[in-house]
Amino acid sequence: MQTLQVDLGERSYPIHIGERLIDRGELFSSKIRGRKVAIVTNETVAPLYLDRLIQTLSDYAVTPVILPDGEEYKNWQTLQLIFDGLLNARHDRNTTVIALGGGVIGDMAGYAAASYQRGVDFIQVPTTLLSQVDSSVGGKTGINHPLGKNMIGAFYQPRAVVIDTTTLATLPPRELSAGLAEVIKYGLICDEAFLGWLEENVDRLRALDSVALSEAIHRSCAAKARVVNADERESGMRAILNLGHTFGHAIETHMGYGVWLHGEAVAAGTVMALEMSCRLGWIQQAERDRAVRLLQRAALPVVPPAEMQPEDFLEHMAVDKKALNGQLRLVLLRQMGEAVVTGDFPRDVLEATLSANYGAMSEQTGA
Repeated sequence: MQTLQVDLGERSYPIHIGERLIDRGELFSSKIRGRKVAIVTNETVAPLYLDRLIQTLSDYAVTPVILPDGEEYKNWQTLQLIFDGLLNARHDRNTTVIALGGGVIGDMAGYAAASYQRGVDFIQVPTTLLSQVDSSVGGKTGINHPLGKNMIGAFYQPRAVVIDTTTLATLPPRELSAGLAEVIKYGLICDEAFLGWLEENVDRLRALDSVALSEAIHRSCAAKARVVNADERESGMRAILNLGHTFGHAIETHMGYGVWLHGEAVAAGTVMALEMSCRLGWIQQAERDRAVRLLQRAALPVVPPAEMQPEDFLEHMAVDKKALNGQLRLVLLRQMGEAVVTGDFPRDVLEATLSANYGAMSEQTGA
């Protein structure tokens, strides 16, 4: 087991990474203050891991809350099911909510914990690669709205993140690739050496090589922890973690939540951010193509939906959380391994980026 620390003063917490950690009771008991626990999971994950976690927590009164599976259920109606479970079992302020699942479960369970009786403890047990390297760390919680993704929520840090890498053995290949989009992001925004490592090891990651996966998860979590330590509430540099997300969230919102997986939309959005960085003269075309090839090798889409027009992107991007005083801001690359959040770009460069022929680019860079 490897352990990282997110250093946020009294809200600091560990990130444990290793095999079969769901069975390690001491990782949980040291972070649970009361005698009641609610495990929030979904219909897909529950048959795989719920009983094991309940057995690990056999000294506690456990309330399972099983939600429908899918991004389309990340809404107010499903959130109420968590509150129903907590209230029906009479959970008090000493309860601990445990999120067992992917990013949707982590975001919703975390938001419920932040809200229930004005805040109870919660622990993240992410079971997808995307949630292990991104959404479980940093305290972003929330739900979607029909007009915008993740627009309703709270910053609320977990008491611990317990990453059991063996859960990836049951992850569908498409979900694994979606997680690799966020892994690749870290190399692009702050660690070019990691980008080189990923180019050498992406095939091992897709083959579920345990050593390679542990290394990728550790390096990704370490990168995110460094950024969160410096900017917990995204008032500045933390926004660089959203490379490709402004374009990607527009895709998810327009296409309907769940049609494109989050990582798939981020991958296509990352290509759009790379294209814009290239058009601004900040990175070279060869550098853009290098990143596109890596995304392709990870079995990720690098072309936005053909049915989306530039005006569709602009409509959805207008409600992006990074917009300030009505001005759109984007995460772009000054150079490989260095991201910047900026609203200082010519409008015609954005429009040209939205109108670019990504299909041709994909064919030219195909690995």
